[in-house]
Amino acid sequence: MRALVQRVTEAAVDVDGTVVGRTGPGLLVLVCAMGGDDDAAADKLALRVAKLRIFRDDGGRMNRSLLDAGGAALVVSQFTLAADTRTGNRPGFSAAATPEEGRRLYERFAASLAAQGIAVQTGSFGADMKVRLVNDGPVTIWLDTADRG
Repeated sequence: MRALVQRVTEAAVDVDGTVVGRTGPGLLVLVCAMGGDDDAAADKLALRVAKLRIFRDDGGRMNRSLLDAGGAALVVSQFTLAADTRTGNRPGFSAAATPEEGRRLYERFAASLAAQGIAVQTGSFGADMKVRLVNDGPVTIWLDTADRG
């Protein structure tokens, strides 16, 4: 699985003009299930996100995790993280999991993150979403559970 993790002071996701998920200080996590991913990949990614030390400690260094900082997470599905841009001008998305498997693993990831003790809100899988955020830092980290070459 892939995730683009952004440390935020706030973030929200709207569907058809209605806020469906939001967070204050914490993380916005854009998530994509790739073909061949399984429950173990979703759980592994959730644990990595929960323990990723990108929050400031008392000395101002990035040395605290989301768990340490007591932050929350807004988890949004984003199949475009599977984009293959090696050739041409139009990205290909054939490496992404099927929509059914993508939804299942996205929901598994969010549940696994919540099981770590983190307050989690989500977007709406497959919907046309508008995501707003205030990136803190800015800090943006790319995570992938597999070495895909």
